[in-house]
Amino acid sequence: MEISDMRVLIVAEHASAKFGGEAFLPLHYFRLFRSRNIETWLVVHARTQAELGKLFPHEGDRLHFIPDTWLHQLLWQWGRRLPQRVAELSTGALMHLLTQVMQRRMVCRLVREHNIDIVHEPIPVSPKVPSLMFSVGAPVVIGPMNGGMEYPPAFPDYQGRLATVMVNQGRRFSNLFNRLLPGKLKAETLLVANERTRQALPAGVGGKVIELVENGVDLSVWNSTDLAAKQPKPTVRFVFVGRLVDWKAVDLLLEAFKPVADETGAVLEIIGNGAERAALEAQAARLELQGNVIFVGWLSQDKCAVKLQQADALVLPSLYESGGAVVLEAMAMGLPAIATKWGGPTDYLDATCGILVEPASREVLIQGLTEAMLKLARSPELRQQMGLAGQERIRQHFDWERKADQMLEIYRQTLATAPK
Repeated sequence: MEISDMRVLIVAEHASAKFGGEAFLPLHYFRLFRSRNIETWLVVHARTQAELGKLFPHEGDRLHFIPDTWLHQLLWQWGRRLPQRVAELSTGALMHLLTQVMQRRMVCRLVREHNIDIVHEPIPVSPKVPSLMFSVGAPVVIGPMNGGMEYPPAFPDYQGRLATVMVNQGRRFSNLFNRLLPGKLKAETLLVANERTRQALPAGVGGKVIELVENGVDLSVWNSTDLAAKQPKPTVRFVFVGRLVDWKAVDLLLEAFKPVADETGAVLEIIGNGAERAALEAQAARLELQGNVIFVGWLSQDKCAVKLQQADALVLPSLYESGGAVVLEAMAMGLPAIATKWGGPTDYLDATCGILVEPASREVLIQGLTEAMLKLARSPELRQQMGLAGQERIRQHFDWERKADQMLEIYRQTLATAPK
């Protein structure tokens, strides 16, 4: 089958630029496929209906939404009373299962009505989460997935004891859950971001497994001016972008930034919101960093791109980052990136475009972040050199247009080998 003749259905919990994280992935696939006039439909929860209606005002007949039922709302209310990680693993998992049951019925109907050739479920990116997308009347592609993460050995209980126990129990029973909900076992094609994720797939997978990094960069948004013409400013600006939750380790970043601010007068902008914001603001006050640390809050992609344009380097101290799309976005903007040498950032960064800091212990990580920030603060030439290398790496490997090409080719291969 020619790629231009394909009829594709994308199914996901959410597709959103406002939600951030993995919700970007189905949004980008739908946007890019429709921009190429590929017949594509999207099935998501109604939470993002208003946003998608504004983004795609002429695609209403291709957007299908699972309603927000009373049970969804009840589970959400219960989850608000729990720690975030615990809620994700309990009430959040039940909400996802309820949505999947309703989505499966809708997907089966749409496959029949529109003669869909292939069904693609890009999220959740966790390899352990079971799927109900099986026997839907068309071949199924799932992923790219990215997971199999553990905390660094020096930080075994960073997420809290209860969440740690729940994660371990969930993984222990994941093979059973995937037999009961066998979408991943029966999918024609499974996509994984790396070998770590391949090893975390449920036992009994029968389809072809292909390696493909899940994140990409939309260069129409994340596009810097000429770095060679960028003049160094007297005050160096570091930036963190992400949810303010415990595993992002912004508390460690503030400790590491204190000597940098004292020695250089640098500024750290923290972009994002979350449960830890009040505690982090109080910590910055205790460290007497009020004049050097700015809590910006959540920003849209366009406004975040402006902030990155004004910054000199990104810092991501996260201890549990399977992906880390913000690293790619910073690279596209010509910024060097400092990140923990653990998880997703190690798939993106090398010594030419950033600095990876070993999480050997709390003290070692803090000291390494301090040294990396001082190194970049003292050398505009090094920042420019790394920024240019990062931009080239993005163009070669992480442009969303190229990722769309790769995904369409995977669809073609899947259709060529799937049973009729």
